[in-house]
Amino acid sequence: MSWLVKTVNSSIGRKVLMALTGLFLCTFLIVHMIGNLQLFNGDGGYSFNKYAVFMTTNPLIKTVSYGLYAMILFHAFWGLYVTYINRKARSARYAITNSSSTWASRNMAVLGTVLLVYIAVHMGDFWFDYKFGHVPFTKYVEDVTSGQLISQEVMPAGYTQEVKLAAFANEAEGTQTVIIKDLYAEVSEAFENIFIVLFYILSMGALAFHLVHGFQSGFQTLGLNHPKYNGLIKNIGIAIFAIAIPLAFAAMPIYFFLK
Repeated sequence: MSWLVKTVNSSIGRKVLMALTGLFLCTFLIVHMIGNLQLFNGDGGYSFNKYAVFMTTNPLIKTVSYGLYAMILFHAFWGLYVTYINRKARSARYAITNSSSTWASRNMAVLGTVLLVYIAVHMGDFWFDYKFGHVPFTKYVEDVTSGQLISQEVMPAGYTQEVKLAAFANEAEGTQTVIIKDLYAEVSEAFENIFIVLFYILSMGALAFHLVHGFQSGFQTLGLNHPKYNGLIKNIGIAIFAIAIPLAFAAMPIYFFLK
């Protein structure tokens, strides 16, 4: 195992671990964004609440989620460790900044720390409350044939049930009643606070700068560096990870605040 330890602790090994975990988290961001876009469905949170139940009850998803949490923590603290090692290895700080570097590349550790704080706040606001706090339940009645919502009603304060989602069919009326844990209501309430909204927007700015360098850098570290594809990788990094994804996440708190 000594060869593995030496490889991981080498300069290249440290960078490869950062690249692999970073690119994996990029794929997670896409999936997470697509799921959260259901907040915009305009169905009173019905679709989003069903998505939240699926993500927190499916055995495979739950297993992957715990691995994901570990990956996020590893990527964050490993990044800080790599930054510390790199700075310690220098006998003196460079007097002149490398003209080929960007502001984002020089401040990846700072941006990563901001994102780590954001993740902690985000998990506390929603994940922790959803699993351990008191989240209200809402009753939805839908037409089985058309899938159209007929009614929506918040359950009385103090109502609880053993499962996050309970469904009851009424064959005579052709309807289905679903009583579900209402994470959508928690999201809506949280984003009424302008300070939380601003914090989320600023955090998405940090995410944009972090990814505009990190995405392309990850491919270069893994040796996937070729003049034929470098432009495409750079454009994907900018268009999708530095613009589209941060804007989509930032749009969510803005949408609820304006509502």
